[in-house]
Amino acid sequence: MSADGNWKITINTPMGAQEVNAEITTSGDTFTGKTTGRMGDQDITGKVDGDKLIWSSAITSPMPMTLEFEATVSGDSLSGNVKLGAFGNATMNGVRV
Repeated sequence: MSADGNWKITINTPMGAQEVNAEITTSGDTFTGKTTGRMGDQDITGKVDGDKLIWSSAITSPMPMTLEFEATVSGDSLSGNVKLGAFGNATMNGVRV
């Protein structure tokens, strides 16, 4: 499994669908990258566990919270879950672009 590349990710939040573009570069059992979206740009780092990517992201808008991501990569698509702090979970889906 290679998650390297550019991804268009949709997170289905209680406030509606949020789109994020991500650049991911794996190196063994870790990865680095950058996300860009309506709420700004952010550098990310995370773990690679087989076909899974795991990372967290601290946001400040619309309110401060830590988002915890877990995505499974299958070919040119990914799917997974985002823990939205105290606001429960949201599903996410993405495609390599």
